[in-house]
Amino acid sequence: MESENFRQGLKHGLPICLGYFPVSFAYGMSVVLSGMPAWAAVLISLTNLTSAGQFAGSSLMLAGGGYLEIALTTVIINIRYFLMSLALSQKVDEKMTGVQRLLVSFGITDEIFAVSMQNERKLTASYLAGLILTPMIGWTGGTLAGGILTSFLPTIVTNALSIALYGMFIAVIIPPSRKKKSVLFTVLFAVLLSCCFHYFPVFSVLSGGWGIIVITLVVSAVAAVLFPIEVEEVHE
Repeated sequence: MESENFRQGLKHGLPICLGYFPVSFAYGMSVVLSGMPAWAAVLISLTNLTSAGQFAGSSLMLAGGGYLEIALTTVIINIRYFLMSLALSQKVDEKMTGVQRLLVSFGITDEIFAVSMQNERKLTASYLAGLILTPMIGWTGGTLAGGILTSFLPTIVTNALSIALYGMFIAVIIPPSRKKKSVLFTVLFAVLLSCCFHYFPVFSVLSGGWGIIVITLVVSAVAAVLFPIEVEEVHE
């Protein structure tokens, strides 16, 4: 039964693996082109698996950011995983041990969370292990491939591929922005503040990492005030 659950997890994680590969390929290529050794990029992918947070953290490392700056930036970007883990904990099998829960929590990403929540049965440790393993292979393997192939690809190709990350983020934000005014406002407000931090000398005292932290907090606070989520009261 456990082996069957593990195989099912591997199967369900395969599409995520295929989706992660080109994104992590772009990550490996971009950080290696920026001066990071390929082995370091692979180690970061293997021990983080955080997509946006990993990109931001690596950029700060390459820019010489401080430890506190890097830590706060990655925590703020990845803080959604706290909520995902709490929600997912309500669906896991009661037999799952504390150690297994800690190991599983390492691999919770947006896509893995979505697939897990759609599963109608209780989530076992073996199923989640398979579901997490496949994307980890895709994410780490893509980083390795991007880092190694960078030295063999022509400059024109690497320059073209370097914008793949920006294309990915645009593809993520455009569909929900077209459907919800709150998302559109949040995106445009974040872009506006980012431009202010970049072009106005008064903000030059803040480095890129601290700028991300301030922008995230300000945009989140304003969006929460302007677009509160209505919670229906439950009457017994």
